[in-house]
Amino acid sequence: MSSRNRVLVVGGTGYLGQHLLQGFSEIQGTPFEYDLAFTYHSNLPQPLLDALPHLLPFHVDLKTGQGFDGISHSFGQPDVVVNCAALSVPRVCEMDPAAALSVNVPSSLVDWLSNFKEGSTLLIHLSTDQVYEGVKSFYKEEDETVPVNVYGKSKVAAEQFVSEKCLNFAILRSSIIFGPQTISPVPKSLPIQWIDGVLSKGEKKDFFHDEFRCPVYVKDVVAIILALTSRWISEGKQMQLLLNVGGPDRVSRVQMAEAVADFRGYNMSLIKPVSASSMESN
Repeated sequence: MSSRNRVLVVGGTGYLGQHLLQGFSEIQGTPFEYDLAFTYHSNLPQPLLDALPHLLPFHVDLKTGQGFDGISHSFGQPDVVVNCAALSVPRVCEMDPAAALSVNVPSSLVDWLSNFKEGSTLLIHLSTDQVYEGVKSFYKEEDETVPVNVYGKSKVAAEQFVSEKCLNFAILRSSIIFGPQTISPVPKSLPIQWIDGVLSKGEKKDFFHDEFRCPVYVKDVVAIILALTSRWISEGKQMQLLLNVGGPDRVSRVQMAEAVADFRGYNMSLIKPVSASSMESN
C-alpha cells in the first residue's frame, strides 16, 4: 500500500459524497495527497469511476456491516472517514423509523473502526439542522436538540452514538445543501434544480413562506471537510467537534424560488406562497 494518507468516504455515490471525492481529487499534488476510497450500497456509477479512475470502490451494507472487511484487506486503515451515508428523505424515514435508525446511526461503521488503533482515525459525520425544533432563528451548537421528525430523531441518536464511541470526531449539522449536479447524476431531487424544473413549466407552484432554512453551497461544505482533514493529518491532535454548517442567509422556500426565478427570468407570479402548517393539516 501507498504511504500516503488514506481517506474513505462512506456514501460516496450520493450528492455530497461525489462532490467530496471530486474535491479531494482536485488537490492531488499538494503536501496533503490522499489515497481515496468510497463505499456504495446499490449501484456503482460508471461515470464517477471514468472521471476519477484512481478511486477505490467498495460495496458495503451499513445495516449489517458486510463489506467493511474488504476495505481493511484492500485499502487498510483510513486516516479520515467521512460519513455521508444517510436515509435523508423525511417522508421515507416517517414510513420506516427502524430503517432510518439502522442506516443513520453508524453502528457498523464505528464497530469496524474499533478494530484499528484507538484514536488514530478521525470520523467526520454529517448530521442535519433538523435536530433542532425550529422555533427560533440561527441556532447555536449548544442549543437543545428537539427534533420534530423521525429523520431528526435518528440523527440525534447518531450524534450521541458517535460522541460516546469515538475518541476523535467532527459532527457537522448541515442545512439544505445546494449546488451543481454531480458527475454521475443522483436520483434524489436537488432543491435548486427542482425549483428550476417546476418554474420552467410555466405553471403556478406552492412554496412555503413560513419555513426557514440556511442553505449552504455544496463546495463550502467540501471546503470545511478538506480543512478538517488537513488539520487532523498535519496536527494529529485530539478533535471532538460539533459544528453547525449552514449558509449565511435565513430564507424561506418562497425566497429560494424567487432567487431562482430572478436569475432565470421566470414570472414571479408562478410562485404561490402557502403556510407549512396549513399543508400539514390537510
